[in-house]
Amino acid sequence: MNANTKELHDMGQSLWVDNISREMLMRGTLSRYIAEWSVTGLTSNPTTFEHAIAHGGFYDESIARLARRNEPAEQLFFALALEDLTTAADLFRPIFDATEGLDGWVSLEVSPLLSDNAAKTIQAAAWLHEAADRPNLFIKIPGTAAGAEAIEQSIFEGVPVNVTLLFSPEQYLAAAEAYLRGIERRILAGRNPNVRSVASLFVSRWDVAVKQEVSPPFHNRLGISMAMRTYRAYRDLLASPRWHRLAQAGARPQRLLWASTGTKDPAAAATLYVEALAAPDTINTIPEKTLSAFAEHGKVGAPLPADGGYADEVLEEFRREGVDDEALAARLQREGADAFAASWHVLLACIEKKSARPAATGT
Repeated sequence: MNANTKELHDMGQSLWVDNISREMLMRGTLSRYIAEWSVTGLTSNPTTFEHAIAHGGFYDESIARLARRNEPAEQLFFALALEDLTTAADLFRPIFDATEGLDGWVSLEVSPLLSDNAAKTIQAAAWLHEAADRPNLFIKIPGTAAGAEAIEQSIFEGVPVNVTLLFSPEQYLAAAEAYLRGIERRILAGRNPNVRSVASLFVSRWDVAVKQEVSPPFHNRLGISMAMRTYRAYRDLLASPRWHRLAQAGARPQRLLWASTGTKDPAAAATLYVEALAAPDTINTIPEKTLSAFAEHGKVGAPLPADGGYADEVLEEFRREGVDDEALAARLQREGADAFAASWHVLLACIEKKSARPAATGT
C-alpha cells in the first residue's frame, strides 16, 4: 500500500480516480489503484469518455456489436458507458459494502445537452439509474438552476446524485439546498432518507481563468481559496440544526468532492491541489497523471481549517486586482457546461464513425 495515498485515506479523505476506460479495466489498472493506492471510487465525464473511445481500438468490437441495434449514437454511448461503469462498480462493491455506502462509488453523467432542461434531466437520471442496476453508481447532474430542480426530484425518487460543475460556495449551497429538500420530502412521504449524494467543486479552472488577468504572485491561489471557503460552508451546514434533524432521521451527508484537481500550470507542482485540499470527510477525484505523481512524491500537510482560514483575505486581494468572483463563478459554470457539450458532440460523432466500419481485430 502506497504510504502517501494511505495517509490521505487515513485522514478521512477518499481518493477517487477521475477517469474510466476499457483499457483501465482490461489491463487491471483500476484494480491496481484500488489495491495499491487506496483508490475507493471514480468519476467520469463526456471528455474522459471521448478520449477513451477515440484513441485506440478497445471499444471497436463493442461498438460494432451494439451498432446492429440501429439505435442513435447517444443510446449506443450509454450502452458502452454502462458496460464500463457497471464493471468498475463491481470492483468497488466490497468497499461500498464495507463502508455502508459511504464510499466505493462510480459516476455517470446525463447528456450535457440537458443542462437547462429539468424535466428531461429527471427522466434521464431515472432511466440511467435503473439501467445500471448498481447501488453504487451516482448519476451526475450539473449544478445549474435547472439542475437544482432535477437534483431535488431525483433525490426524492431515490436516485443517488453527483452534482457536477460547482465553482463557488454559493453554487455549492444551492446544490446542498436541493439535496436537503429532496431528503426532507422523502421523510414527509415516509421513505428511507438514506439517499447518497456528493457535490463536486471544480478547483483548478479558477486559476486558469485569471492567470492572464493577475500578476504572477497571484497565480494558482484563487482556486484553493474558493475551495477553502466552500469547505467552511460545508462544515457549517453539517453543524446546522437543520442537518442534525435530518441525520437523526437517518439521512447521510452530501459529501463535498474536489474536482478539476490536476495542475494546469507547468510552473506549478503536479500535486499542488491534492496537497492543499487534504480534508476529512471530503473526496478528491484525481486525474491518473496527478494520482501517480502524488503516490510518488506527494506530501500531506495540515488539513484544511473548518473556518476557512485565510481564504477571505486572499479573495479580497483578488478583488483588488479586479477579479469579480461572483461573475466569474457563473461564467465558469456556463463554460464548463459548454465544454462538456462540445465533447459530447465529438464523442457521438466518433461513435457514429466507428459504428459504420468493421470492428478492429486487435487493441
